[in-house]
Amino acid sequence: MRLTTLARTVSLAALLGLFAAAPALANADAPPPPTGKVDLSGLHDFDFMAGSWRTHHHVLKERLAGSHEWWDYDGTCTLWLTLGGYGNVDDNTLNKPTGFYRAVTVRSYDPQTGQWSIWWLDGRMPSIPLDPPLRGRFATGSGTFYADDTLRGKPIKVRFIWKRIDRDHAHWEQAFSGDGGKTWETNWTTEFERMK
Repeated sequence: MRLTTLARTVSLAALLGLFAAAPALANADAPPPPTGKVDLSGLHDFDFMAGSWRTHHHVLKERLAGSHEWWDYDGTCTLWLTLGGYGNVDDNTLNKPTGFYRAVTVRSYDPQTGQWSIWWLDGRMPSIPLDPPLRGRFATGSGTFYADDTLRGKPIKVRFIWKRIDRDHAHWEQAFSGDGGKTWETNWTTEFERMK
């Protein structure tokens, strides 16, 4: 195992251990205010997601390969705020046709840039290095987040979009671009409905 992979794994383990105590930490004092230029305009962008949701996933079977075959399956998502509101984590169950699995999303807000960073940890592969974080913000009711990554050894761009958000519903989608962002293939959408 490369040292950087080990360091990422150890850091992630420590981070997830911290999130295990999140309900108690959510009530702790907020971190000290940052110094220098501060942009708190997006600090509460993901607050709408706090709580438990039913999810329906529509997922392209093979990405950036000309595929037109999709899977549809259900799951759940429970999100709580962390880091005094400067972060959040959600725990997901996914009933994929090829087998049930769990995943965690970790998000953190940077008041220096006014952007969120988003990481995804797939429970089926807990020891691999995390993907590069997507970074972005919300504007006029929708959020857009980007990252550079690789797929089958080739560079791609990744985009998340959050939209159609109200108290009890939200829509999320993921798209990949293999041509530097000129064209996008949406390969995963999720509809969220709040559990009553």
